[in-house]
Amino acid sequence: MTTIHVTSDALSETDHRTQLRRAVIASTVGTTIEWYDFLLYSTVTGLVFGKLFFPKSDPLVGVLEAFAIYTVGFIARPIGAVIFGHYGDRIGRKATLIATLLLTGLATFAVGLVPTYETVGIWGAVILTVIRFIQGVGVGGEWGGSVLLAMEWARTNNHRGFITSWPQLGGPGGLLLANIAVLVFSRISGDQFLVWGWRIPFLLSIVMVAIGLYIRLGILETPAFRRIVAENRVERVPVLEVIKRQPGAIILTALARMAEQAPAYIYLAFVFAYGVNVLHTPRDFLLTSLISAGIVSMATIPLAGHFSDVIGRKRMYLIGAVLTGIYGFIYFALLDTTVPILVFIAIVLSFVPHDILYGPQAALIAECFTPRLRYSGASIGYQLSSVISGGPAPLIATALFATYGTGYAIAAYILFCAVVSIIATAMLPDYTKCDISEEHA
Repeated sequence: MTTIHVTSDALSETDHRTQLRRAVIASTVGTTIEWYDFLLYSTVTGLVFGKLFFPKSDPLVGVLEAFAIYTVGFIARPIGAVIFGHYGDRIGRKATLIATLLLTGLATFAVGLVPTYETVGIWGAVILTVIRFIQGVGVGGEWGGSVLLAMEWARTNNHRGFITSWPQLGGPGGLLLANIAVLVFSRISGDQFLVWGWRIPFLLSIVMVAIGLYIRLGILETPAFRRIVAENRVERVPVLEVIKRQPGAIILTALARMAEQAPAYIYLAFVFAYGVNVLHTPRDFLLTSLISAGIVSMATIPLAGHFSDVIGRKRMYLIGAVLTGIYGFIYFALLDTTVPILVFIAIVLSFVPHDILYGPQAALIAECFTPRLRYSGASIGYQLSSVISGGPAPLIATALFATYGTGYAIAAYILFCAVVSIIATAMLPDYTKCDISEEHA
C-alpha cells in the first residue's frame, strides 16, 4: 500500500486552491482526451466502418454490423469500472487515472493501423473488436477517477455540482475535437477519406496522450483518499464491499443515466447513418452541426452544474429528464424536413436537454457513495448504464428504423429511457450541500 505523507491540513488555503484548480484542469483535459478517443470511434463508425469492414453487406446491415462492434466498447466499460475502481479505492485516484489514460490512448492509436476487409478479410473486424474492447476498459475506469479528483479537492460543500461539471466537459470537448479532426481530414483527403483520411485522427491521439500524461503527473492525491489511508480504512476488496453495502445506489444510478446515455449516442453516432443514408445530408454538414452542438455544450454543462447547487441536484436532473423525453419527437420532426437550417437547429439543440442531465450528474452519482468505496461504486453505477442504454442505443435506433421506417419510433425509445430515469432519480437520495466526507451507507 502506498504511504502518503502530505495531509490536506498541511496545505495553506492558497495552496489548496491551487491544487483544486490543477485537479479540475487535469480532470477536464484528461477526460477530453479520453472522450476524444472514444467518441472519434463513434463518429467514424457511421461514416466508414460499415463500408470498410463489412463491404459485402447491404448498406443498412453493414451499419448494424459496425455498430455491433461499436457496442463492444460499452460492454467493456463496466469491466474497466470494476478493475480501475478497485485500484482507485486501493492505491489512489492519481495513479489509476494515469493508467486509464495510457490504455485508452494507445488503443485508439492502434485503431488507425487496423487493416480493412480488402486486406485481411473478416480478421480486420476481429482486430477492431479486440481494440474497441481494450478502449472501453480504459474509458470505464476514467470517469470515476476524474470526477473524484476534482470533487475531493473542493473546500466547501456548496459548489460540488459546479466543480464536478468541469470533468463532464470532457464529453463535448472530446466530441468537438473528434468531429473537427474528422472534418479537417475529410476535407484534406477528399475522395481518399475512406482510404487513409479516416486513420489520421486516430493516430494523432498519441500526441494528446502525451499532453494528458504530463498534466496528470503534476497533481497531488486527493485529501479524501489521503485521509482514508492515514486512518487505515482502505478496503481490501472495495468492489465486493460496495456491491454488498450499496447495491441500491449502484442500480438506481445506472437507471438514472438512461435518459442521458441513450439519446446522446443516437444524437452523436446514429445521426451519421440516418443523415447520410436516409436523409442524404452531406457528411461535412453533419460534422459541422455537431461541432456547433459541442460549442453550445461547453456553456450549458457548467451552467447546469451550477444551478444544481442552487435548486438541488435531483430537481435539476429531473428537469433534464423530462425535456429529454419530449425533445426526441421534435428532433426527428426537424430532421425529416431535410431543410438544412432546421436540421442544423435539431442537431445543435439536441444536446441542451442532455446537458441539463450531464452537468449535475457527476455530483449526483458520486455523492451517493461512501468515500472509501466511492471510486468503485460511482464507476460501476455509471458504466453499467453504458451496457443497458449507451452502447445498444445506435443499434436499437438502427433496428427500430429498419422495422418501422420512421424516426418517431426512435423518439418513443428515447421517451421510454427518460421515464425510467425519472423514476430512478426520484428514488435516489439528494446530498446537495451535505457533508459527504463520512460514512452515509
